[in-house]
Amino acid sequence: MFVEEIATHNSAESCWLIIDGKVYDLTDFLDEHPGGKKIILKHAGTDATAEFDKFHPRDTLNFLAPECCIGEVEDPENLPQTEEEEVVDDSTEEERVAEEARLDRIAHKPDLSKIINLYDFEAVARTTMDPNGFAYYSSGTEDEITLRENHNAFKRVYFNPRVLVDVTDVDQTTTMLGSPAATPLYISATAMGKIGHEDGELALARAAGTTGIIQMVPNLGLFGFDEIVDAAQPDQPLWFQLYVNRNKEIVKRIVRAAETRGVKALFVTVDAPHVGKREKDMRSKFLAGRSDSDDNGNHGDGDKKTSALIDTALTWKDVAWFRSITSMKIVLKGIQTVQDAVLAVQHHADGIVISNHGGRQLETVRAPIEVLADVNAYFKQHPEILAGKQFEMFIDGGVRRGSDVLKAICLGARGVGLGRALLYAMAGYGQEGVEKAVAILKDEIVMCMRLLGVTSLNQLDESYVDLAALKGGRGSSGGALFDNVYEPMGVVKFKARL
Repeated sequence: MFVEEIATHNSAESCWLIIDGKVYDLTDFLDEHPGGKKIILKHAGTDATAEFDKFHPRDTLNFLAPECCIGEVEDPENLPQTEEEEVVDDSTEEERVAEEARLDRIAHKPDLSKIINLYDFEAVARTTMDPNGFAYYSSGTEDEITLRENHNAFKRVYFNPRVLVDVTDVDQTTTMLGSPAATPLYISATAMGKIGHEDGELALARAAGTTGIIQMVPNLGLFGFDEIVDAAQPDQPLWFQLYVNRNKEIVKRIVRAAETRGVKALFVTVDAPHVGKREKDMRSKFLAGRSDSDDNGNHGDGDKKTSALIDTALTWKDVAWFRSITSMKIVLKGIQTVQDAVLAVQHHADGIVISNHGGRQLETVRAPIEVLADVNAYFKQHPEILAGKQFEMFIDGGVRRGSDVLKAICLGARGVGLGRALLYAMAGYGQEGVEKAVAILKDEIVMCMRLLGVTSLNQLDESYVDLAALKGGRGSSGGALFDNVYEPMGVVKFKARL
């Protein structure tokens, strides 16, 4: 195909784009693009490679139906030279002052040696990150009750320590889904890592390797899957998180590519058939002029755009289909009830992640640690459910302390995932920040194990925790440190006077 012909397909009726020398017909994809159709139409009929690379890893193209790629550019020498757009500073004086203050805070942020807990990382990120980026990382759905409760619930689980036990030698190593880990932590899949630090998911992969924990590679990172895997050490165990595309051939291609690269387990996200209403993020987009909503603030086409990436018809029968296309372990990420935990076992999943997507999906659901307590109790009461099965439970959401990790282990979790907490560490200090965060948690875990009177994780069970306050104190504070770093939600602002 020739450049002159491609240039004529520059409208919503026929929309072609060039990306990396290949021609894509995106006419039928316009209304489904999660970022809206305006940005695609702006570059219709032209080489959009540079703009595409700003916001997507190259393997995002794998989500398109194969028939979208209709050919290659036969005369690339005729492509117009890309000129850098002139950057126009249209910020207000107030915004310029705020940005200067932010840059000053970056220059004077605490040395990494001064960081003593994970709340410190969040405090640094809150004051040094671009406000829009921090809004994306920190936002929860609607009133953020679930987001706060995820953390607060851990503080209502109390320990029953044992004394006069020889705890000289403490071992926190474990295995998760057959892979060794230095501690029962893993890096949970999170999107948009690069908005916090230029190395994004690569920094997380490298830190996982140096600290001996497992990374769950995200389906929607800003680095491509192969780039992230290449950043890991050769023998480093990796998991892969998947949003299920409605086109099963695309899913099959992605899953098999992950297995070919040596990924050990497939984590299928099951709690996101529709994106939650994350108002901090929405408001920051309005203020930055990046919202795809209309003038009335309507965003009702979100379900249509989400459907472009996520199969809203996903059901339990699809677990068997995944089993038919891969030999990787299959874990369902986003289980929130005892009933669904039992169904996961019955449908031969290898494990579950009890999670509410970090409080970013349905509002006022129960905290994962509370659900875990109920699931663990039910399985104890009905041992026949797990008899003869290798089934592992994981949990994520609200974890900030080594004590949180051990509470989950006491209640039957095999491992605990951290998402935001490590993004904040990365945002402020890169790979070294993530390594420091993991080191802090490891030290706290050893301390708590000694004070509990245990020397290995397999000695922990529900007898080491008191759950009397867990359900009765919903809505209580998660402690002064959490309250200090939590970014309160705002309301709409009035227009500035001219």
